[in-house]
Amino acid sequence: MADTSWSLEETRPGDAQFGDYVELLKPRVMSLVIFTAAVGMFVAPTPVHPIIAFACILCIAVGAGASGALNMWWDADIDRVMKRTAGRPIPSGRVTGEEALYIGLALSGLSVLMLFLFGNALSAALLAFTIFFYAVIYTMFLKRATPQNIVIGGAAGAFPPMIGWAVASGNVTIESCLMFALIFIWTPPHFWALALFMNSDYTKAGVPMMTVVAGRRHTRNLILGYTVLLAAVALALAFTGIGGPVYLAAALVLNLGFLAGAIRLWRRDEEVAGADAYRAEKRVFAFSIFYLFAHFLALLADAGLRAADLAPVGWPVLF
Repeated sequence: MADTSWSLEETRPGDAQFGDYVELLKPRVMSLVIFTAAVGMFVAPTPVHPIIAFACILCIAVGAGASGALNMWWDADIDRVMKRTAGRPIPSGRVTGEEALYIGLALSGLSVLMLFLFGNALSAALLAFTIFFYAVIYTMFLKRATPQNIVIGGAAGAFPPMIGWAVASGNVTIESCLMFALIFIWTPPHFWALALFMNSDYTKAGVPMMTVVAGRRHTRNLILGYTVLLAAVALALAFTGIGGPVYLAAALVLNLGFLAGAIRLWRRDEEVAGADAYRAEKRVFAFSIFYLFAHFLALLADAGLRAADLAPVGWPVLF
């Protein structure tokens, strides 16, 4: 169990600023959640009134922030010893663990209730499960228990487009499942690329990342394998009802780029990687972020073409 008592003792009351509470909600992660959820909503075949769409996206964003606060509350002990996370609000003493817990629980309940009212029961249920999965299943159990933490835990970040789709359509279809799969399979190579050059942090914190448990060589093999699988899923999405020429062209270019990067990492010698401060690994990690945004942006572009009646007639739909 995470040790959160230290944060209550070391925090100086009144030091927290508004920005500290915003940081508690993991705004960078939230931006990805907002974008993918919005795309899932807008590419669905059923239009959503702009006010309803805005309200639902806000609810999903608040739910993502709640998950981030609960994650920071539980992980305060390991965040304190990792260079990448030591400056977060709780380990730095600007926000107490108790505050983070209460904020996370309150925002969780509020976001689910409001999405039920503005959206529908299915989208609210998916959001509730996403918060539970990230805060409890991933953060409290998987993260510290198994090197498969990122593989299984990636589901939490993959639900937003499915939630957005459910807001618009009220159901789950092959299109929303493939959007889920795109993020789910993207997550391991994305985080393992990070782990290759942040391995010492995970080692100090006792987090069983694949690089810590199985070593960097095995992790490089896995990155390549998952990237091949990711390319297949990404291209399959092009031949669904939400795919189109823009997405297909983007997917071909982006997946060739990601595969090239994964092969480069697979061929890398550890001594060479260490000598150049893991430059290639950092580039692949940075590209992986652009990769995901670009795929969803391309889906949005094809949806715009269909709305303007500019989409090609007879586009092959295989799924």
